[in-house]
Amino acid sequence: MVIQEKDKSMMVTTDTKIGIQIKPLYDFESGTWTYLLLDIKSKQAVLIDPVIENLDRDLQLIETMEYKLVATIETHMHADHITAAGVLRDKTGCNSYAPHLSGASCATHFLKENDTISIGELNLKILHTPGHTPCSISLVLNEMYVFTGDTLFVRGCGRTDFQGGSAESLYHSITKKLFSLPDDTIVFPGHDYKGFVSSTIGEEKQWNPRIANRTLEDFKSIMDNLNLPEPKKIHEAVPANRACGKMI
Repeated sequence: MVIQEKDKSMMVTTDTKIGIQIKPLYDFESGTWTYLLLDIKSKQAVLIDPVIENLDRDLQLIETMEYKLVATIETHMHADHITAAGVLRDKTGCNSYAPHLSGASCATHFLKENDTISIGELNLKILHTPGHTPCSISLVLNEMYVFTGDTLFVRGCGRTDFQGGSAESLYHSITKKLFSLPDDTIVFPGHDYKGFVSSTIGEEKQWNPRIANRTLEDFKSIMDNLNLPEPKKIHEAVPANRACGKMI
């Protein structure tokens, strides 16, 4: 049984059948969603895409609930915020996972297509979903949820105009990999700027304006004409994230 409930500023997803919780945590400056995954029985916790400015908030939440942080996972090499992975590893002894080809040589583990991470009842399968960056990955949790990083947003997708981005690769990552998941798979995006917490694969296949029923040429034209400003922190964030956030 999956229950969604308001928990102060968070929408919490509790899967009582298998004993897990998903807590989305928001960074207002960068629009980043950090996801706290909890295995209820073992009291082990995982953070996906932690942000350095929210280090104390996230640690306090985990410690107050009497969980142990055992892993952080990066979905790609971020250009708009600095990760807390390295500092969290120093403070808690947790493992730090980063995508293969990310350049984050400081990580303890590197993730490739079809790799798996199992922590209690949290079972994550890795999909390599390049396009926003060459190293971008998505994480499928228990065949029911997918954390899409900057590959797929709610009614949008990540940009492809820097860091080796490719609109063609992103199109294939979304249409051939993510859209091959069951329609009722719940999508948790890496960013949101419009107030959305989640979606489903079926919704995005039908209503995502950038890619639903679009040809590759349609998609490339859309992505080539976004004319977005450069991320404010790109010049400090990318080198810092290659050092797991410790070059600040």
